[in-house]
Amino acid sequence: MATDATGRPAVLFDIDGTLVDSNYLHIQAWSESFEVLGTPVDTWRIHRAIGLDSKKLLAALLGDRVDELGDDAKEQHKARYEGLGDRLRLFQGTRELLREVARRGLQVVLATSAPQNELELLLPLLDADEWISVVTSDEDIETAKPEPDILEVALERAGVSADRAVMIGDSIWDGQSADKAGITFLGVRSGGVAEEELRSAKAVDVFDSPDDILRHLDDGPIGRLLGD
Repeated sequence: MATDATGRPAVLFDIDGTLVDSNYLHIQAWSESFEVLGTPVDTWRIHRAIGLDSKKLLAALLGDRVDELGDDAKEQHKARYEGLGDRLRLFQGTRELLREVARRGLQVVLATSAPQNELELLLPLLDADEWISVVTSDEDIETAKPEPDILEVALERAGVSADRAVMIGDSIWDGQSADKAGITFLGVRSGGVAEEELRSAKAVDVFDSPDDILRHLDDGPIGRLLGD
């Protein structure tokens, strides 16, 4: 994996639900975790919280029992998600998109707040070290999306300003984070969020999948980065 930040324009990617089909495995892991702790949560509510900072997710789903059960729920989720790791798969076009972004001279930045144990599942699956310039994780920040902290860390490490970057993500939290950081946001529907909601989170364009983005790579904000 490349580690030198060159200051070239950058495309920042969320991973879960954007490059890897993992959101519904997270939902299953959280659902089972809450169930075993005796506090079942409707899966639609879990889905709505996926992508949030873990503290905010737990507060939203456990309510006034978050202090009592939050740590146990996180440990349960960790074990159950790791147990589902063999079901992770890339969305169609993921590796081709990363390769083509890098081939065209843009930095590929994985701007994720995933914990290290999850990255150990995701990065080998991506198998894209040769194209990636920067990777972040939850160890880099105190508060994750929708706060802009992880994107600001990613920009700093890439040596690029917000106006020379584009963020691609699947959740409204990605969009809110990008908006706070001053980064153009492109949404993908692969995480299960409707186009209207992604546009309400300031997505300037919405795609179905990485493959769909690849087909339109020269259009819009990414295409404009190629001229920088």
